[in-house]
Amino acid sequence: MIIIMERDASKINIQTVTDLLKEHGFQVLVKEGDVHTVIDALGDKTTLSPGRIEALEGVKQIKFIREPFRLASRDRKSEDTVIEFENGVKIGGANRPVAMVGPCSVEEDYEGLRQVAFAAKELGCQFLRGGAFKPRTSPYDFDGLGEKGLQLLARAKEETGLLVVTELMDSADLDLVCKYADIIQIGARNMQNFKLLKSVGKCNKPVILKRGPANTIREFLLAAEHIMYNGNEKVILCERGLKSFDSAFTRNLLDISAVPVIKKYSHLPIIVDPSHGTGQRYLIEPMAKAGLVVGADGIMVEVHHNPSQALSDGKQSLSIPQFKEVFSRLNNLIDTLHLEKSSSFSCVE
Repeated sequence: MIIIMERDASKINIQTVTDLLKEHGFQVLVKEGDVHTVIDALGDKTTLSPGRIEALEGVKQIKFIREPFRLASRDRKSEDTVIEFENGVKIGGANRPVAMVGPCSVEEDYEGLRQVAFAAKELGCQFLRGGAFKPRTSPYDFDGLGEKGLQLLARAKEETGLLVVTELMDSADLDLVCKYADIIQIGARNMQNFKLLKSVGKCNKPVILKRGPANTIREFLLAAEHIMYNGNEKVILCERGLKSFDSAFTRNLLDISAVPVIKKYSHLPIIVDPSHGTGQRYLIEPMAKAGLVVGADGIMVEVHHNPSQALSDGKQSLSIPQFKEVFSRLNNLIDTLHLEKSSSFSCVE
């Protein structure tokens, strides 16, 4: 709940309210504005009658956040969350949409990864993505190089300056992944792995949270809430497709409508993954465009130096020549959309 204090509420009035809330187990955040002080209280509201709060001296109004995802809700924070990195790259708000590209899995062939990374740099992408720990449906499939894969990503970062995105599958590997990654990715299969969400909630790295293949938007935002509740508000949502009955043509059904829905109800940035969202390389460009047009803050696309020989997801990966061709057009679209967006919002480059 949100408690708005009267204009002339004293520090003693404010302290009395916060003491009562804490006494009943609420987490309390006090924000002093130019006109009113606002107290943001997170907890079980059944433990404390609103009437007891309203009766306290200096209380003007109580507002209840309608959705259960309180920290991620736009009712709590009306302005968009913007996540900024040390090199000045920003995700969210009126900033230019970002691009995260790279192979599904980091493989032994570093030269191939290097070629992808330099192509990404050439095309203006900001992030290199690649899996060192891979969740696979079959135990016989390639499941990543582990720390060696992380080291290869770090080497490519050193050569290109691209930021690194990689997936975390186990809390036991958190410190290791944090050592190499600029963004930790929580994959779709782990969207409701609450122990893992709690772990990344206690670190200070930005987190990409992918939507599960059978989860509602409310469940998606509640998963983000677990991360934020444990202290990490640097959450980037990723729409990557839902299970569909029409698997003959697409791997998943990319829910483009999730982008504007989340923009309406949450302040968190959201990107789209048309590679996993469709499973078909010919659909990457049109679905990436669709995601950008409806307001996505970025795109994640799989690119491999030799998709026919990729150890995972070659069918949904662009070759480097295809990547250059597709992204030249996507960059033109991003330029246009960003110009329109920045004409309506304040934007700091």
